[in-house]
Amino acid sequence: MSDGKRAASAPWIRTRLRTAPGAAVALAVLVLVTAFLAAAFPRAVDAYETKGLRHDIRLADAGRSAVEVSRPQPGLELPREQREAGVRTPELRRIGGALGKALPDPLRADMSSVAFGVRTLKPVLATEPWLPRPDTVPPQLSYTAQTGLKEHARLVKGAWPTTPDAVTAGSRAVRGAVTEETAAALNMKVGSTLRLPTAVGGPLTVTITGIVAPRDPGGSYWSADPLVRTPSLIPDPASPFPQNYWTGTVLLAEDAGPALLATATEPSLFWRFPPDASALTGPDGARLTAVVNSLESGPGLLKVRAIAGDTAEVLTGLGHIVQANARMRDAISPVIAVAALGIGSVAAVVLVMTGALIAARRKAELALMRSRGGSLRGIGGRLLAETAVTVVPVSALGLLLAVLAVGEGRWWPAALAATGVGLLVCVALPLRTTLQHIRPTLHGAREDIVSARPSRRRTVAELTLLVLAVGAVTALRRRGTSGGGTDLLVSGAPVLLALIAALVLVRLYPLPLRLAARPVARLRGAIGFLSLARAGRSSAGGALPLLALLLALATAAFGGSVIAGIGDARDDAALTTVGADARVSGKSERATLPDELVRTVRGLDGVRNAAPLRVEFGVTMPETAAGGGGAGSGPDDSGTDTGADSGGGGDAAGARATTMVGVDPASYTRLARTTGLPDFPSGLLKATGASAPLPEGAKSGPERVLPVIASPAVAARLGKEQHAVDTLSGNFKVQVVGTVERVASLASTNFLIVNSASLEQRVPTTLLLTGAPDPGKLRAAADGNGEEFVVQLRSEERARYVNTPMQAGAERIYLAAVAAGAGYALLAVLLSLLQTAPERKTLLARLRTMGLTTGQGRRLLAFEATPQALLAAGGGLLTGWATIVLLSPGIDLVPLALAGVAGSDTSPVTLRADLWSLALPAAGVVALAAAVAGVQAWWASRRGSITELRAGDSR
Repeated sequence: MSDGKRAASAPWIRTRLRTAPGAAVALAVLVLVTAFLAAAFPRAVDAYETKGLRHDIRLADAGRSAVEVSRPQPGLELPREQREAGVRTPELRRIGGALGKALPDPLRADMSSVAFGVRTLKPVLATEPWLPRPDTVPPQLSYTAQTGLKEHARLVKGAWPTTPDAVTAGSRAVRGAVTEETAAALNMKVGSTLRLPTAVGGPLTVTITGIVAPRDPGGSYWSADPLVRTPSLIPDPASPFPQNYWTGTVLLAEDAGPALLATATEPSLFWRFPPDASALTGPDGARLTAVVNSLESGPGLLKVRAIAGDTAEVLTGLGHIVQANARMRDAISPVIAVAALGIGSVAAVVLVMTGALIAARRKAELALMRSRGGSLRGIGGRLLAETAVTVVPVSALGLLLAVLAVGEGRWWPAALAATGVGLLVCVALPLRTTLQHIRPTLHGAREDIVSARPSRRRTVAELTLLVLAVGAVTALRRRGTSGGGTDLLVSGAPVLLALIAALVLVRLYPLPLRLAARPVARLRGAIGFLSLARAGRSSAGGALPLLALLLALATAAFGGSVIAGIGDARDDAALTTVGADARVSGKSERATLPDELVRTVRGLDGVRNAAPLRVEFGVTMPETAAGGGGAGSGPDDSGTDTGADSGGGGDAAGARATTMVGVDPASYTRLARTTGLPDFPSGLLKATGASAPLPEGAKSGPERVLPVIASPAVAARLGKEQHAVDTLSGNFKVQVVGTVERVASLASTNFLIVNSASLEQRVPTTLLLTGAPDPGKLRAAADGNGEEFVVQLRSEERARYVNTPMQAGAERIYLAAVAAGAGYALLAVLLSLLQTAPERKTLLARLRTMGLTTGQGRRLLAFEATPQALLAAGGGLLTGWATIVLLSPGIDLVPLALAGVAGSDTSPVTLRADLWSLALPAAGVVALAAAVAGVQAWWASRRGSITELRAGDSR
């Protein structure tokens, strides 16, 4: 310049962001969402593992979860004063405080529920005549003097037990209290006295001064030893006859412990520490197990004995609770890892595709800079700075949002995940862009598959990846997937299969399209030929978009199949337990349903079908059939029996117990058809001839032969011969005429099904209902006939399988993975179509100058996008199905579906391909591709040809 000053140059980054704000915002939104998902995933896993561990500890029985330190009474060789001082409250409190502080991390005690004191280990026979004796056996009582009674109970009657004078080993009178339940069961009241024999002198008299009620009956103070709260009627193990006696606990005054030293009840000192689970996290499980093991038999026990005495012991079931939690976590982790690795790979591919799209849009600009002397380092540095200005803040924002959204969890895995997303985008865009400009490119050259043939290096690289992926899948198939724990090879199965499919399909799919274009070229219209020719040459069907779609579809199909499998397993378990939509039965096995109840229930609104059943358990099999050693004669073959096995291993002719079910063939057939049970051959149970119904009051004779349908195990033992059986429903012979795998409302695999009309006693014991009856009216009908009938609903049984925090968290992660996979799949379709959008618009503009109508243009773009969408959909179906087939042998859905529910069927639940999970995402890809092509054609038709075709434009 004339004034000698240099012209001010505008900052590059600010200029670029102002020039293309839309692209920067779109990239920022994509990175924000991806960084949020990446950071939220490890925190969500930590959160559900943490909640699961706390849930298991809190819901466990207090007697199992508490850490208890105990030791015998002070030795008899010690002076009397020293023995008494060792069991007084100040000394016990001092030791308890030291033990609480000595508990190693991460184990912490709930100090508000800590209890310590002196208790008797040997129950004392209470001979007071006013105590109840159910079978003429006097009750046996235990005594405990523990701290915290006033804090954990409220006084119902009388006064709190106290020690007006200092209690010593020579004291012969102390005060105590009992709970309301103990007082009611043992006829105790305020003023009642109990006597304990002592070693020297007269007996120790315990006067009941108060009756208390627990403030928190389920808390550790009252539940660690249930007898402290509730007495129990137990059988006498020393009696040759079935005799029961009461046992319970009397709560002595807090400082009454020295008085127990003179008794022969084996006094013991104890300190009970309930665990405080509020500060535990999921990763603390392994450390907690090690700490518990150390306290039970390791260095931790030595520290405890240094505080409480050389004879102290630590007893707890906390380690077993934590180990059970770890087993569930290890069973769930492989399934979650598949979703994480699959969705993570899809997100990475989509981010790289975004970089490729931005690079394609800026190719001409960067080629101009390169031709004017711009170095690769300089261009790459500017692109890195430009990308980092946008990506780094939104990655940090995504991490912050993840931390706020998922409150519990470690921060460093989330930080690493968000940093990885930002680093991938910052590196991928400059690297992808600069690699295209190592050599100067010819302006206006074709970029479709015809001209851009793969180089030898690319071919070698693809073949190497293909061989490695095939080898990994082959090794995985041979080794199996049931090794347990998280295995990257297993978790990466969808990625490997999608990589194989993408590399193969992207090379093969142009061939059939070009072959199909030859006969289409002979047709009069040009739309079909143009669409097939362009589809076979388009660069939108490259390996990267196809890999993203295949990964997303395979992961979504796997996740959908997992979720569907969980629902199916719970439905099947509920159906196995109830037998139908509803069931009415007696509380006892032999209770029968009155006719009035059956008629009332049949007439309720919503009942479509009612099937009465007469179920009789414990039917003894004939000796000649029970032994035999045939198929199904052993426990492993016959499955679960309902009833006792009286013939175990020694005698080959030992009898086996079987369940007999009497049914009405017509109604039971309708029930089986409605509930999805195996087809029931009702025609084989016709009550004709020898099995015709008996007249009212007639007795069944052993000469009658009834046809029965048996389970495979029972049928194998009975064979085709006739066998005599004795039942409560009559004595007769049975002959197997058919088999079924299952019978409604029974989990047993040992059963016989007979026509109830042929039985001597045919009154039903169970009524199975299909439909949607009103639960209130159904229970009202059952209650109106007495309290001995119960109603079970399949919907309520299904609701029992409410997820534990770990199950619920894993299921939510899978739902999120399926949703994220679908979103990334749609984004991959959009990116692949947007990359060639300028070329399509220019093509339509040129063809419109040649007479192409708007409708023909829309069909052209739709037909062009359809083969690629069909390729991705078909490949996704195949990849998803192959992933499920490959991983299903090592995946058991029981931990996700049924674990933690008492009485649930815990037989393995294998993963099966779900048709809807496979088909819906694939159909969505095809529909989206067609919709985007249609919108693109509509938008292009609104713009004039002059706008698209400018002088000198090379497109």
